[in-house]
Amino acid sequence: MGRAFEYRKAAKMKRWGNMSRVFPKLAKAIEKAAKEGGGEPDMNPKLRTAILNAKAENMPKDNIAAAIKRALGKDAKDMLEVTFEGKGPNGALIFVECLTDNNTRSVANIKNIINKNAGEMLNNGALDFMFSRKAIFEFAMTDEMDIEELELELIDAGLEEIEAEEGECIVHTDYTDFGNMSHALEDMGVELKKATLERIANTPIELSEEQIELLQPMLDKLDEDEDVQAVYTNFS
Repeated sequence: MGRAFEYRKAAKMKRWGNMSRVFPKLAKAIEKAAKEGGGEPDMNPKLRTAILNAKAENMPKDNIAAAIKRALGKDAKDMLEVTFEGKGPNGALIFVECLTDNNTRSVANIKNIINKNAGEMLNNGALDFMFSRKAIFEFAMTDEMDIEELELELIDAGLEEIEAEEGECIVHTDYTDFGNMSHALEDMGVELKKATLERIANTPIELSEEQIELLQPMLDKLDEDEDVQAVYTNFS
């Protein structure tokens, strides 16, 4: 997803308020991780990552604990990871990731949003070669860190790209190296702010402000859906 969209999304979520929009999505990720691998973060890397990302959005500890408790209860729902692919106006490609306890509902909702906003659904797999799945790690640079030394130390863990700006560092790897990079950064004593899997457009397109305005209602509606975890596009 383009950084511009990430920034717009972040600003919008602040306006909505974390509790009403962001927290339920984060809670779903925590519940799925806990149900699959247990409720102890030290023994469950996926849960540890989900909690890390929840804390990055300032989700209260009580909410995190409640999500884990729900996942371990006898009435816990099974969460299914599903993806949808579509096309928007002016050549925009849309990749949607959902976490749902009702696939029928998710299919109907996503299809309705895309079709009603000048778009069309595509068959799953149609965009496989249009996006690359990457692992993204974010952390604060300390005075002791040197970007060139970090680059050398992280190559064996699958480092593809490293960026440092205004005291923040972002590391990119292939999604298959998520575990390797997590362990490498942990061994170095790096305190992560966020660790995510994202889909990056292989060939981004340029859209005018008018074209983006035409596409934005679809992106907003998708982002508002309770089952949607992430929306990726191919415009820069």
